Amino acid sequence: MKQEFNFKVEGKEWEKLQDEAFEKVNKKAKIDGFRPGKAPRDIYEKNYGIQDILYEAADKAIGEEYNRLLSKKDILPVIEPKVDLVKLDKKVLEVKFIFVLEPEVKLGAYTNLGVKKEKVKVTKEEVDERIEALRNEYADLSVKNGKVANGDVAIINFAGYKDGKAFDGGTAENYSLTIGSKTFIPGFEEAIIGMSRGEEKDIDLTFPKDYMSEELKGQKVTFKVKVNEIKTRVVPKLDKEFFDDLAMDGVTNKAELVDTITHEIEHQKEHEQEHVYEEKCLDKAAENMTIELCDELINDEVEHMYHEFMDRMKMQGVTEEMYYEYTKSKKEDITKQMVPDATKRLKYRYLLKKIIEVEKLKVTEKEAEARLAEMAKMYNVEKTSILKEVPMENIKFDLLYGKALDIVTSNEKKETKKTTSKKEDK
Repeated sequence: MKQEFNFKVEGKEWEKLQDEAFEKVNKKAKIDGFRPGKAPRDIYEKNYGIQDILYEAADKAIGEEYNRLLSKKDILPVIEPKVDLVKLDKKVLEVKFIFVLEPEVKLGAYTNLGVKKEKVKVTKEEVDERIEALRNEYADLSVKNGKVANGDVAIINFAGYKDGKAFDGGTAENYSLTIGSKTFIPGFEEAIIGMSRGEEKDIDLTFPKDYMSEELKGQKVTFKVKVNEIKTRVVPKLDKEFFDDLAMDGVTNKAELVDTITHEIEHQKEHEQEHVYEEKCLDKAAENMTIELCDELINDEVEHMYHEFMDRMKMQGVTEEMYYEYTKSKKEDITKQMVPDATKRLKYRYLLKKIIEVEKLKVTEKEAEARLAEMAKMYNVEKTSILKEVPMENIKFDLLYGKALDIVTSNEKKETKKTTSKKEDK
């Protein structure tokens, strides 16, 4: 929902604002023969023009009008308003404010939605795979006689050459390379399979066209490789020594390990299934409600999501520039893909917010304190440490929306309360 307000200042009021603006900008002016702030108006305008005065006056007028509009109880913008400068000169200032307000929401059915949770099953293959992964974590490397095979660790010297000259970053000694890890460009690891200890070999390869280095992408190169040593992974047996090393509570044999792993996978699947169930319920309730989301609101949510995404990338050591270079994409490509999820997030948010209003949901101080204590125990820190990072209002907010979500995911029959906008009541 959008609301527009036109605003005009002219005559003596506009002249006064310009006079005040001149006094302010004149203090920063550097004009030969005059101290800062002492130059006459005509001399200032001859040196600097009128634009700075007009913009300064406009800023003040727009700020005052914006605050006046916000003081009205019926104007609650949900995102930063758009300010269009319609006209700006010595005679008049014309501005148009475009406010994006809370969208009107009319709830449909939002509980007892007929969504069913799928039963969680754990297969023998899943348990075996998890146990095999555990065994590989505790595997030892032992020296191997013979030839390099897939899965072995080859200790190698290598040097890369392009047009007969060594290139930067293409040389190393006693490098431990796990064959099959795909650490190197395609063809490198495969060419080492079958080599013996002490063997030397020239490997001719072409760097991928999408390789990160501009110097090397799509270029033909030769790697001179020598195998210094071959090691193979020795996976431990499921014996007493392995279980002692594992040090897993209540696990001293294979049967107990299978039982523990089964319960772990089951718990993980139940947790994942709960999220799937919640989203299905939210989708159903959102389908049943009526809401109009303007482009400005969706674009604002997309922008938030984009910054969240790039913050995660930076935490992994990937800058925006690096990401775009590696993926050969642009910001517009990413934000376009985010529109459906941004729309869904907004629908969920306004759905739950309306349910909180209709159901008159509240969070007590006791509930908030209990949640704070739970968080402190979970992270093994003092409650004061939690509050430094998460304000109590945020804790209450999460609890409130959690209560609304509990209603949506409930299978209890509940008569939907009719909700209408003020316009419908008139």
